[in-house]
Amino acid sequence: MSKVAIVMGSTSDLPVMQEAVDILKGFDLEVMVDIISAHRTPEKLFEFGKTAHTEGFSVIIAGAGGAAHLPGMLASLSPLPVIGVPIKSSNSIDGWDSVLSILQMPGGVPVATVALNGAKNAGILAAQIIGCQDSCVLDKVVLYKKVSKKK
Repeated sequence: MSKVAIVMGSTSDLPVMQEAVDILKGFDLEVMVDIISAHRTPEKLFEFGKTAHTEGFSVIIAGAGGAAHLPGMLASLSPLPVIGVPIKSSNSIDGWDSVLSILQMPGGVPVATVALNGAKNAGILAAQIIGCQDSCVLDKVVLYKKVSKKK
C-alpha cells in the first residue's frame, strides 16, 4: 500500500491540511501526519527529508504559511514528489508570501504548488501521482472524477 506524508509547520495549519487527509483516506491510502517546522525543528526536517523514500512514502504534501520554506526544503532533500500547500496564516501577508515562497523554486528543485489553502487538491494530486503506478488507486481517482462531474 502506498503511503503519503502530510507535514506542516505548525498545529495551526491542521484545519487546512485536514482536507488532504480526508481525501486521501477516501482513496484508501495510508496517511502519516506530522508537524515539521523548517525554522523550529530543522534537524527533524533534514532527517525526514533524507529518509522519507526509505520509509515507504510515495508523495510528500507539505503545508506552510508565512515564509513557507518547508515544501522547498523537503524538495531539496528528498527524491519524492513534493506538493506544496501555501497556507494563509496569522503571520501571512494575505497568503501571497506563502504562495510565492512555494511557487518560485529554483531550477532543479521542483515543488508542485496548489492554490492557497488548497489541501484538497494536493490530496487529489497525490492520489493521481500514485495512480500512475497503482491501478487500484487510479480506478478510485477515475470514479471520484465521475462523481465530481455529476455534482
